[in-house]
Amino acid sequence: MHSPLRPVPRALPSSLALLLALAAALSPAARTGAAPPPAAGEVRSLFDGRTLGPWRPSAFDSQTEVRVESAFRGEGPAIVVPRSSYMAGISLDPATPLPRMNYEVTLEAMKLEGGDFFCGLTFPVAASACTFIVGGWGGGVTGISCIDNSDASDNETTTGRTYETGRWYRIRVRVTPAKLEAWIDDEQVVDFETAGRKLDLRFGDIKHSLPLGLAAYETGAAYRNLRLRTLPAGAAD
Repeated sequence: MHSPLRPVPRALPSSLALLLALAAALSPAARTGAAPPPAAGEVRSLFDGRTLGPWRPSAFDSQTEVRVESAFRGEGPAIVVPRSSYMAGISLDPATPLPRMNYEVTLEAMKLEGGDFFCGLTFPVAASACTFIVGGWGGGVTGISCIDNSDASDNETTTGRTYETGRWYRIRVRVTPAKLEAWIDDEQVVDFETAGRKLDLRFGDIKHSLPLGLAAYETGAAYRNLRLRTLPAGAAD
């Protein structure tokens, strides 16, 4: 008796195996259409000048309505975070590929109004995260929160500076296995060796800035030229 099933062509198993191999070779980022993680040495823009792109308004209870201005003060595009009663800011979409070590974040920040920090840059450090505070505790404190549970106002990175309203400040934070470093304009203000130290976020609402975010406290702020640069392991510059 002949089987009612038709013979399976010999070519089908090998074709199926090839398709399965190709599917397995694709990374999750490729399958979902997400951008791949940045390669070492790559500089990636985090702001296209037209939309928030990968950014979202942070989930602070006092969050204000963030907007993009294409010709902010006649100088070009910027992200504007209006002053709030507490904290407001923007956070990177958690699905965005992001290094946790050997990278730099650069941006320009401006205080629009208010008397406290206009740039609280939260950034990943290995399995943890920290925040670089610019102009906190009444407008002058600059430093990293937190180191061994001490805030930016009370650890080795603490310095005092004067920040003008309506002026752009160039900010750069570098994360490597040995150090946290930060610059305001061309002046290095943080050069901190991390070996044996506990690095973490300040307790409270700053967690809403994860995984990478910018926040302002009772202060209006604007941000532009946001970039991420990955560094080769062991890079010194």
